[in-house]
Amino acid sequence: MPDDLRLSDLIPTEPPARAGGPPFLIGVLEGEGVGPEVVRASLQVLSALGDDGARRFEIRRGGAIGLEAEARSGTPLPAELEAFCSGIFAAGGAILSGAGGGRFVYELRRRFDLFCKIVPLWVSEPLVAAHRLKRETLEGVDIVLVREGSAGIYQGEWGFESSAAGRRAVHWFAYSEEQVRRIADVAARIAAARRGELLVVVKDGGLPSVSELWRDCGVAAARAAGVRCSFDNVDLAAYRLIQHARELDVVVAPNLFGDVLADLGGVLVGGRALSFSGNFSADGAAVYQTNHGAALDLAGTDRANPAGQIFSLAMLLRESFGLARDAARIEGAVARVWEAGWRTADLAASGHRVVGCREMGELVCEALAKPEGL
Repeated sequence: MPDDLRLSDLIPTEPPARAGGPPFLIGVLEGEGVGPEVVRASLQVLSALGDDGARRFEIRRGGAIGLEAEARSGTPLPAELEAFCSGIFAAGGAILSGAGGGRFVYELRRRFDLFCKIVPLWVSEPLVAAHRLKRETLEGVDIVLVREGSAGIYQGEWGFESSAAGRRAVHWFAYSEEQVRRIADVAARIAAARRGELLVVVKDGGLPSVSELWRDCGVAAARAAGVRCSFDNVDLAAYRLIQHARELDVVVAPNLFGDVLADLGGVLVGGRALSFSGNFSADGAAVYQTNHGAALDLAGTDRANPAGQIFSLAMLLRESFGLARDAARIEGAVARVWEAGWRTADLAASGHRVVGCREMGELVCEALAKPEGL
């Protein structure tokens, strides 16, 4: 795939025009748990891009999200936060979000129809030697996981029914042909720009009608894009993601299946703290996040790994603003820090120098300032 091609360009969209030139607008949701710490490290990296960094980017901060917001207002996505996000999107900006608990991400995706979640899965060379998986399993891994985000089981209806035998939990959900077709079309376009291989994830015996619809839409999308299409039941897809990852190119999956596979992808890339993603709508809205939770047990200890949040910032710069060079500089700076032997505790092995979240962010900033090495 060409280095200057943005995955988000392959989503049929009419993004709002950004008024004038720079600064680029970034809405920041710090989140809860370790969110404020890893987001802070990411913003320090943004400032370290160059002397004009402060002038090129305008940062606006939103309020509480997730469980913290729910404790204050009774909802994980309060009206004032919806208004904040709407304002960022209307001005042509994008949102960098820390972790939020409860139903925050599901409500955010539903409210702004962030139907397409893109999860890049690749392995940084400096981490291969200390990886739990063998080098021959990891070399050449380059996967794009495309997850449907605004429908399916996470956006269904649920509740309890009572009887003399006790409570019964019920949950109802559906997929429309349009909902499946649009995400399959995006995945097929991405595959056409890469190696031309599209894998559609289903569960034929467990979800017969849903799987049939995904199969039909997958075949149609692949034919229109001129790519090869195959199908795996989700359990086999999970196995292949770890055992035969180099075989995979673009994987498209329903909401629940994509969620599980993205978390499993954290093993593939070297740790859950390294996994990141972008969530996109058809009208230009975009939210970038890590794929890990708030890690409440690590909050305030300076032990969190900010790499995934830093990578999500790089993805934001590339996908929403077309700043591919700046994104590559950030990714390269993180790799050079690892090459120099610096690690947060979750990635450390014998001989590594262990640092906390704050210092890791500072080291990435130093690597940006000294591209020749640390």
